[in-house]
Amino acid sequence: MGRPLVGVSTYLEAGARWGVWELEAALLPAGYPRLVQRAGGLAVMLPPDDPDLAREAVARLDAVVVAGGPDVDPARYDAERSPRTGPPAPERDAWELALIRAALDTGTPLLGICRGHQLLNVALGGTLVQHLDGHVKDVGVIGHHEVTPVPGTRYAGLVPEPCAVPTYHHQAVDRLGTGLTISAHAADGTVEAIELPGPAWTLGVQWHPEMGDDLRVMRGLIAAAARIGAAPEAFSPSGD
Repeated sequence: MGRPLVGVSTYLEAGARWGVWELEAALLPAGYPRLVQRAGGLAVMLPPDDPDLAREAVARLDAVVVAGGPDVDPARYDAERSPRTGPPAPERDAWELALIRAALDTGTPLLGICRGHQLLNVALGGTLVQHLDGHVKDVGVIGHHEVTPVPGTRYAGLVPEPCAVPTYHHQAVDRLGTGLTISAHAADGTVEAIELPGPAWTLGVQWHPEMGDDLRVMRGLIAAAARIGAAPEAFSPSGD
């Protein structure tokens, strides 16, 4: 088969400027498609759309990435809005939650990055810490801190050792969603990765792999997508 087709969710921005134009635009930081490409996949953009179409979109993909971005609306997990929570992005919340649920329902490999990691938790009934300190170096500046894998998890199988990761977030997983397992944490106890045990490849990471050089998480997603898309005779009996 060819390279797996990986859909990546995108922003809608009211005004983006290029050349003489300033228009509403569907935007995605270039680090995301480049990470997919470097790991062996083909990247396509998934701008916000009718949530009822998410299952149709996912059916045409080999894997889904829910990208980072604005804070999740606390109403999505029945919480009051903190003064330090950013403005809601209702179209994006609805679309990305629908993409996550479609991927989970169909067993499509799924990777949530930062906001996507948090949305995965919310989609399965979990809640979020609306503000924490120490995980943003400065406004608009990516920092780094060490993340420790939990032995025996899918994430630990990809990245078995503690390592420094690119980070920029002020929200995090609080109560864990149904069925999820914590697969990495920071020194202060912050949940840094979550996953669903079982044959379907589902992982969320709190950090921003698209801002670094470590391809192991994305290569794990691409490998899972390639296995699902392969003909039956291409499967190895020892594969997970």
